Amino acid sequence: MPAATPGTPSLLRAMNDRAALELLLAHGPLSRTRIGSLTGLSKPTASQLLARLEAAGLVVATGTDDGRPGPSAQLYSVNPRAAYVGGLDVTPGRVLAAVADLTGTVVGTHEVPYTEGAGAVGQVTEALGGAVKAAGLHRSDLHRVVIATPGAFDPQTGRLRYAGHLPGWHSPTLLDELAAALPMPVEYENDVNLAAVAEQRLGAARGHQDFVLLWNEEGLGAALVLGGRLHRGWTGGAGEVGFLPVPGHPLVRRPARANTGGYQELAGAQVVPGLAAELGVEAEPAPPAGDPYGPEVGAAVALLARAAATPDGSHLRFLQAYATLLATGLASLVAVLDPEIVVLSGAVIAAGGDPLRRLLEEELAELAPSRPRLVSGEVPERPVLRGALETALAATRDEVFDTSR
Repeated sequence: MPAATPGTPSLLRAMNDRAALELLLAHGPLSRTRIGSLTGLSKPTASQLLARLEAAGLVVATGTDDGRPGPSAQLYSVNPRAAYVGGLDVTPGRVLAAVADLTGTVVGTHEVPYTEGAGAVGQVTEALGGAVKAAGLHRSDLHRVVIATPGAFDPQTGRLRYAGHLPGWHSPTLLDELAAALPMPVEYENDVNLAAVAEQRLGAARGHQDFVLLWNEEGLGAALVLGGRLHRGWTGGAGEVGFLPVPGHPLVRRPARANTGGYQELAGAQVVPGLAAELGVEAEPAPPAGDPYGPEVGAAVALLARAAATPDGSHLRFLQAYATLLATGLASLVAVLDPEIVVLSGAVIAAGGDPLRRLLEEELAELAPSRPRLVSGEVPERPVLRGALETALAATRDEVFDTSR
């Protein structure tokens, strides 16, 4: 169908269709009358709109509104089966895949342990295939897939940068190999950037146009959202704050080659057990088998969670000391970017809870010229994977909701 021109009836219909579909996503099942009220359309026009969307397979009748006085009204919802998307979260420990329907409901997941010898393409296809099978679908049913990795693929060379700890992902032909193996459009994004997408759409950063997300799990990283958009930088490396030189730690020469930097060495998960021991906090038992994090992250999470549960004495001193380490690097970001809020995310920071957040806010107020509000991330489970799905859903909805095509 030729593209609609401004002001034509087909364009106006498409705009109304999109508005109605967005309302159904936001509010759940709605009646014809309610859709008309929210969009400003007359009842006949709302009826025609719903008939058109139902014929296109984009909405389905989902029952009636029996709880109100008068005749029951037919309710409509977005058809969850109209499209499916996939998301993958790749870490040095595992590859986790999920499939979501058009409403964002996760309908299948699958995880495979990261094994260097298996190859990146093999592990991606295995994880995605398992999630698709769990959803009762075929890979050809997916409209789009978004893959989250540490670091970033350089837009100039196509090679993964800033992620030397992810072996098997640095071949110059990797993106071509993945494109050949996967029968749908595939996008790649930094894992911390996707955590910020999840918080912006579903969590603590909703309604905010300028914010920083500070992440701490296998590595320290940040996502920068400026004017409502992710800032990736020329090579995709914006936010790789683990490499940031900071006072209080020796300079790391050639940090990209060493895959570490001053801020990572100062405040990464690996320093937490030693800091706790220095301040008289007893070590936690080793994480049990099946712990979702590696031993360094698991140990840091356990220590910070215990200190946050009883934040006094040596526990309080431990939290204060770690807050100072985190604030040392964060102050540089705040001084340069002046964000409205800072979202604290990742398992290590989350384990410290409100006690660590409050102490970090106090320290930052002493070190930075501005005082952004610090908030805890609100996407509690797998925010990176959720961000991958949200990114895939946004692009897919743009395609399938465009009824002017």
